[in-house]
Amino acid sequence: MKLRHCWFLLILLPCFAFAGPNDAGAFKAGVEYEVMGKPQPTQTGEKVEVLELFWYGCPHCYKLEPFIDQWLEKKPANATYIRLPAVFSAGWMIHAKAFYAAEAMGIFDKVHKPLFDALHAQKRKLYTEETIADFFAELGVDRAEFLKTYNSFAVTTKANRAKQMTRRYGISGVPAVIVNGKYRTSAHKAGGEARLLQVINALVAKEGAK
Repeated sequence: MKLRHCWFLLILLPCFAFAGPNDAGAFKAGVEYEVMGKPQPTQTGEKVEVLELFWYGCPHCYKLEPFIDQWLEKKPANATYIRLPAVFSAGWMIHAKAFYAAEAMGIFDKVHKPLFDALHAQKRKLYTEETIADFFAELGVDRAEFLKTYNSFAVTTKANRAKQMTRRYGISGVPAVIVNGKYRTSAHKAGGEARLLQVINALVAKEGAK
């Protein structure tokens, strides 16, 4: 699989850097984050939306996972986190449909981390509908039910929308984070995974102050 759309994370900072500045003034537009030319609608009402675009096949998304877990434990009360599977190609669409099928079946927490681990820690080649169905079956998921859900109209519709939103957010790689439909950033742009969390918090504070 080609990984050309995955960011190369330049710096792996220690976890204690998590508690950095929450003032957006500490970071600059065009440096640690970008102001989107055309803001996109959010799904979270009064909460500040923090949306991560990712791909299961991306090693840098896998590296970011524990940092996101840390952030979720201490995230600002006025923020809501959403994952969106990015779709740049047909190969990425397979994982997007697996993501939405898992959500629809109520097994997301059961398969999300194991799928990441299998692809990256175990180096398993899970890039087709059949291999993913086999893997989910290993985790105790009904294989036939998974395939039925995977190929359902609802899951296909959501995956196609994810493909559209990948374009609309104007990203060129993953992992990428969109804050409140207005700001685009990444570990690559922020200067590392831990510093990305600082940028997210600063942008959430900026939006929450309005």
